[in-house]
Amino acid sequence: MKVILILSDGMRPEAITDIPEAQEMMQKSSYALDATTVMPSVTLPCHMSLFHSVDPMRHGTTTNTYMPQVRPIAGLCEVLRKAGKKNAFFYNWEELRDLARPDSLMHSYFYSGHQEGWYEVANKKVTDAAMSYIAEEKPDFVFLYLGWTDEAGHKYGWMTEEYMRAVKESWKAIKRMTDAFSEEYTIIVTADHGGHDRTHGTDMPEDMLIPVMVQGEGFPENTKLENVNIKDFAPTIAKLLETEPDAEWEGKSLI
Repeated sequence: MKVILILSDGMRPEAITDIPEAQEMMQKSSYALDATTVMPSVTLPCHMSLFHSVDPMRHGTTTNTYMPQVRPIAGLCEVLRKAGKKNAFFYNWEELRDLARPDSLMHSYFYSGHQEGWYEVANKKVTDAAMSYIAEEKPDFVFLYLGWTDEAGHKYGWMTEEYMRAVKESWKAIKRMTDAFSEEYTIIVTADHGGHDRTHGTDMPEDMLIPVMVQGEGFPENTKLENVNIKDFAPTIAKLLETEPDAEWEGKSLI
């Protein structure tokens, strides 16, 4: 089994209600529209918790500035690499470079969302790069990060017309991935946090709730998942790839 994790930054569950591509995937997936992230509900701390399966106070990154761990925990990529798995990252927000330690990635592709037409172009660039690499190399685990949704939320406000356009276009990219690779890969789609007004980071439901969809063997179609937290992704992916989770991880496997 191989896994693709697609994360659309700042994508609120309410934002996907009327998006055909999202509703189609939900029908084919086990899903939750009330999964929770961690506090503070800020991008880098949430991603660190996703990949290291502990709260921010444990991994030490509590803002969008990475802090080296005082008592290091192996992240998902380190665990998979130790088991001989091939990992690849595709992202357009540079701070995510610290999610994986040196020698844990076979391939990493970064294209800045702050150049050549903002994140709309960058979303397409990283999706194209991921699709090309997956088709050629068949890595075991792929992380695809789409940053346009969060940038639109900060610039225009969450749930505004401009934000919704970013969500809709991001789902077109997600559908391209699922159409191309769902027969070979379990595909997980989620967000790191939500947002309200033009910000996030609080414990408000608008910030804390995230959508989750898992399409693949072992995840029944059109089935609701219960009590999902962002810390559950690393143990779930490790189990799908038949590797042992790190002993310090706090999340649970969803399978």
